[in-house]
Amino acid sequence: MSGKDKTAITPELDAGQSLAGMFDLAGLVAFIPGGYGGLGEAIAFGLAMHGAHVVIGGRDMAKADALAKKIHQASAIEASAVALDVTDVSTIPGAVDQVIARFGRLDALVNCVGMQIEQPLTEVTEAAFDRVYQTNLKSAMFLAQAAAKVQIAAGRGGRQIHLLSVRSQLAIRGKGYSAYTATKGGLVMLVKQHAMELAPHGITVNGVAPTFVNTEMIRHVYERPEFKKEILARIPLGRIADPSDVVAPVLFFAAPASAFVTGQILYVDGGITASQ
Repeated sequence: MSGKDKTAITPELDAGQSLAGMFDLAGLVAFIPGGYGGLGEAIAFGLAMHGAHVVIGGRDMAKADALAKKIHQASAIEASAVALDVTDVSTIPGAVDQVIARFGRLDALVNCVGMQIEQPLTEVTEAAFDRVYQTNLKSAMFLAQAAAKVQIAAGRGGRQIHLLSVRSQLAIRGKGYSAYTATKGGLVMLVKQHAMELAPHGITVNGVAPTFVNTEMIRHVYERPEFKKEILARIPLGRIADPSDVVAPVLFFAAPASAFVTGQILYVDGGITASQ
């Protein structure tokens, strides 16, 4: 075969569409359980500001609805809210059905649900451990399942993104994090397994794992100056993350730019996992 007969392997770049639209979320519908928390709110705003319709899910319907209205006023993008108690698995399919009823599709699940109950190993109670497990891991399983069913049926592919923590890879000295680290570590493997099962359907599954983020969830850090000092000493970039630091990785995983990325955990940690 002569050189003239060879078919080019490298595709021709379409700068006007493929590259320019890599982070275009226009028309995408994102369901955000836990979306009115400090971190979830920033993510919801970030998605909407890039063109996505967002549906905020949570137990406090008043908070979810208020945030949806706030997002709509700021972005002119249609936003909505649904009542959802992730610790009651039976409520999850109905919440997903409401997303479909409102927008006709569900392109991205962005799971922002999470909690921590700090208890030393010798004092961990079954009730506390079960509550953290139900909130952080069991709910992720069944949120993913409900979203996957409608995404598979629609045949358009999709995205599933879970918020984890640097504690999914690293333990912490001197603190009672058994339940939290166990559930976040388990969520890493749930992401990987779901990525494999959903890959044939064009659905990607990834995780974003920040270190401590400046939200109400870490008020205890600021109430213990020595603990805060220890944390800052372990972060190479020398600061605690802001919610906005987590938004960009979520946008990446939701956007066309990440079409060939699945089963991955992106650590947004100021360099902690690179140095420990």
